[in-house]
Amino acid sequence: MPNPLFSQFGGQQVSPMQQLVEDARKLKQTMQNPRAEVERLLQTGAMSQQKFNELSKIAQQIVGSGAFK
Repeated sequence: MPNPLFSQFGGQQVSPMQQLVEDARKLKQTMQNPRAEVERLLQTGAMSQQKFNELSKIAQQIVGSGAFK
């Protein structure tokens, strides 16, 4: 069921998975070297190794699901 408040303003409701895929595509366009960015985040402490491992597992599940085909 669409959100009535959202519909009132003329917006279209987007599923969380669609939003995630769209955000990933935008990120891919803006980030020239993802591996270097992740290494920088790990080295500066902006991201912990534990968080990286957690996000890596989620990314593998998404890629394995065929969401980017």
